[in-house]
Amino acid sequence: MAESCSLISSSFVTFIIIFQLLCTCTLYTNGCYTSIISFGDSLADTGNLKQLSYHTNQQPLHFFYPPYGETFFHQPTGRCSNGRLVIDFVAESIRLPLVQPFVGVKGRHMIELRRGVNYAVAGATALDSSFLGAKGVHNPMTNSSLQVQLGWFKRSLPALCDNELNCKHFLRRSLILMGEIGGNDYNHALLAGKSLEELETYVPLVIEAIISAVIELIELGAKTLLIPGNLPIGCSPVYLTKYYGSSDVEYDNSTGCITQLNKFSEYHNELLKIELSQMRERYPEVNIIYADYYNAAMQFFRSPNKYGFINGALKACCGGGGPFNYNASIACADLSSNVCMQPHTYANWDGLHLTEAAYKVIYKSVFQGPYAMPQFHSVCPTTIVQEIDGISSST
Repeated sequence: MAESCSLISSSFVTFIIIFQLLCTCTLYTNGCYTSIISFGDSLADTGNLKQLSYHTNQQPLHFFYPPYGETFFHQPTGRCSNGRLVIDFVAESIRLPLVQPFVGVKGRHMIELRRGVNYAVAGATALDSSFLGAKGVHNPMTNSSLQVQLGWFKRSLPALCDNELNCKHFLRRSLILMGEIGGNDYNHALLAGKSLEELETYVPLVIEAIISAVIELIELGAKTLLIPGNLPIGCSPVYLTKYYGSSDVEYDNSTGCITQLNKFSEYHNELLKIELSQMRERYPEVNIIYADYYNAAMQFFRSPNKYGFINGALKACCGGGGPFNYNASIACADLSSNVCMQPHTYANWDGLHLTEAAYKVIYKSVFQGPYAMPQFHSVCPTTIVQEIDGISSST
């Protein structure tokens, strides 16, 4: 009898060890992240602005209609592209569901967002709309700034995790994607006619808003945060069209992009990297990753054919004509606009946003390549490894 009990006990212990090893392997396979939490603007919005327009009876925007979404989803989803965004590729790579928009989900349905929730809103800024409005910069799309999005997150947190301890575990195992955010603070100002000299005074304030949000998330329990820099806006058909023919504009001979605008993006990114470096010293136990979207994108602006963009990187696939197929009066999805037959051969989708193919290059470069500081590699945060080890040692 004793021998029989011993065999049962031994088998049970073996089962428990194997079960925990399987759980541990699963965690390591997907980078140990059990949820994605996203903030930002149109580079990350998976449908929040579309939902907001329904709930507020606002006039639907052009990217709520075909051909947006045609490549992967085969219908518009509210994403500002023909298909998937960087956040979608991230979710697929760590075996999580595509991250759902927060707006419109209520009550018991919030539990469905525990594996991923997106607060990003197309058109959003890092600075509050009231601040920008006082400077004569008005946001025609949304007032859902980064602080507004953070407010949504804090109010919804109790529904995502039951209590303070569970919320700490939830955030510890969540990958926080902070943007991209900040680009629209400059886009709205530039399109309103503000000078680059004035925009330079915005940069420290934009960086401060981003860092402030990062600190709030860390103090709530976040342990892995990825913060992208701005894209090279001097390569956007919006600005290439706006400044076309101007004698005051300098162009990069290797790309055809506007030099002054790209230097401005680099200025923003350098200040952001400096602040993030200081944050790593302040929070050594937190994984604070800078995502170099700028140089990841510059790869295909310098060598478009190498990445399959045989129709170029500076001309929009969908637009209203002109040298860069962009016309401020004819948006993609307007009846008089035109759309290319092979979006994967273009880097730019609609003048301001990129194609799914371009976002995939950025995703691979940042999350699987060298364009992150420190490199991502889907590593487990130290705190999660310790937590797993703690579970194993207690058996």
